[in-house]
Amino acid sequence: MSVWFAIGIAWLTMALLMSALWYVQYRRHNAGIVDIAWSFGTGLCAVFFALTASGDPWRKVLVAVIAGVWGLRLGSALAVRVLSEQEDGRYQMLREKWGERVQPLMFGFFQIQAAWAVLFALPMLAASYNPSPVRALDLFAIAVWLVAVIGESIADLQLANFKKNPENKGKVCREGLWAWSRHPNYFFEWVHWFAYLILAIGGSLLWLAALGPVVMLLFLTKVTGIPMTEARSIKSRGEAYREYQRTVSPFFPWPPKDEQGDSK
Repeated sequence: MSVWFAIGIAWLTMALLMSALWYVQYRRHNAGIVDIAWSFGTGLCAVFFALTASGDPWRKVLVAVIAGVWGLRLGSALAVRVLSEQEDGRYQMLREKWGERVQPLMFGFFQIQAAWAVLFALPMLAASYNPSPVRALDLFAIAVWLVAVIGESIADLQLANFKKNPENKGKVCREGLWAWSRHPNYFFEWVHWFAYLILAIGGSLLWLAALGPVVMLLFLTKVTGIPMTEARSIKSRGEAYREYQRTVSPFFPWPPKDEQGDSK
């Protein structure tokens, strides 16, 4: 199957899925399902690309497995959170901002997420079209993937345990990885995309895989990740979160600063 034909099928499938989920959001008033769909959808697109690509067979299996497990883990974690809580503050802010236009604009937002699911599966596609046989370098890719998935899982667990304690209501989590980065889950999510860059080395689409970490870093730090999350956190936690911003690295893990701005 040609690259463009595979991309077209993936985009059409995701567009139809997101259209259906937009209606679910309309009925249930919880746009957080788009995050679940993006995670599962990106993983499914990656598996589809791996199964239909013309690269080395064992490399395709490797990509399908690690991308599929990544999507399943992230989607499942988000499903547990989204379906058990009120709508995420990011989407509540969008509803307030968009007012009466919220549903048409929300439909467009869901369609953008459909396109992004395909976009972020392209590094997996690039790795799947790599004809190079599996080699020792690919063990490093697996190691990077393991570090990323384990690190993100630990960050998610630490935050979930913090939130479970009623004494922490309104407080800022500074436990474990959250003492060194304000968004350790985002950091390890970014690290994850380097696995596909390594797996694409030797193929003609290496440049496409290289865009994965670059675009993901941009999205996490400038577009939908940190800006929206921190705006909500400041609104709900005020000065406590501003102090957190002054003393803890926004993204890359780093020793926290004291109140004077010096690293501890």
